Amino acid sequence: MSPLRTFETGLRGILSHRLRSILTTLGILFGVAAVICTVGIGKASSDSVNARIAALGTNLLTVTPGSTAVGGVFGGTGSANTLTMSDAQGLKSKDNAPDIEAVAPVVQVRESLVSSSTNWSTQVQGSTPDWLVTNARTVQSGRFFTDGDVQSHAQGVVLGPTTAQNLGAGIGDTVTIAHVPFQVIAILGSSGGQGFQNGDDLAVVPLTTAQDVLTGGTPNSVQRILLSATSSDTVGSAYQEADQLLLATHHVASPAAADFTIQAQSQFLSTAQSVTTTLTILLASVAAISLLVGGIGVMNIMLVSVTERTSEIGLRKALGATPADLLRQFLVEAATLSVVGGVLGVGGGLLAGVLIPRFTTIGVSINATPILIAVGVAAGVGLIFGVFPAARAARLAPIEALRAQ
Repeated sequence: MSPLRTFETGLRGILSHRLRSILTTLGILFGVAAVICTVGIGKASSDSVNARIAALGTNLLTVTPGSTAVGGVFGGTGSANTLTMSDAQGLKSKDNAPDIEAVAPVVQVRESLVSSSTNWSTQVQGSTPDWLVTNARTVQSGRFFTDGDVQSHAQGVVLGPTTAQNLGAGIGDTVTIAHVPFQVIAILGSSGGQGFQNGDDLAVVPLTTAQDVLTGGTPNSVQRILLSATSSDTVGSAYQEADQLLLATHHVASPAAADFTIQAQSQFLSTAQSVTTTLTILLASVAAISLLVGGIGVMNIMLVSVTERTSEIGLRKALGATPADLLRQFLVEAATLSVVGGVLGVGGGLLAGVLIPRFTTIGVSINATPILIAVGVAAGVGLIFGVFPAARAARLAPIEALRAQ
């Protein structure tokens, strides 16, 4: 039997049971659509996180405190107050660290901000004017606080655009933080985010003011120090300069015993990429299970079809059809069901990729690779799960098949 005739016969077998064929393709359809959507969501999330971290610049270094040890029990990194304003002042010295452009000591706490009309809980950071440089941020309106504001313990606050919008506050308005009135002096430009957080939802006040009324810590203690290298090419040397200086000022002989940690922005980016890639693979793997279930559905339907058409198979064998002809016919039927379901699944996945971002805040980024893989897997699943029913049909003896009529 010619391949065209085989395909025609297989197609006729599918069309003779339209409802059953449609229901069978639905399993493949939803499986392919799920794979495309989950990979697209994972890709969009990965791109978003990477873009947000990269927006901070690749020349950012973050110094965090070490860990505590009480009674032989070690706390987590950052649990000790090992960083001070003296450390920040030392890192500012061009003699000690010529490749460091800006240094911003930071303290932070989560507080409820109260405006004249509403309230909003967000992260409040205390820092210095170099905070803008190290975080690669800009001011949309107003002015950022100055060194003079830090020295005078000024009660001015700079709001992120999201925070300002939720508070309904603008330049010159008064916002109460921890029962202390602050005047809004600037609104930051939008950054889209910092790592896994919304970088547009925060408030920044002078470091000394934060130490006075917000953190309750000692005036000389800071929670972390942000460093900005002079360029992306000098990040390595800036890292070494900061590390050597802090080891010396903290009187630590061995780097392994350091009571601080320095991380480059590229490390955050690498970690974020690893996490998002793992999550994307996990989501795609879960969605791929539905393709497996769809393949089992194809096999079940093909087994039913072989049972129902036993007499037809016997008649065709009696008229000269070879086992290879029957094998090809049932494989054509199984592959056709899978491919049709796969193509429809691509359409469903693309439609979902348009509708999901429109009606939710979830982004979807779809490219050709997951589409081709999903369709190829769908066709492969159809062939693999169609082999057993097809082989069963091909092995039927003509006399036994005709007797079943």
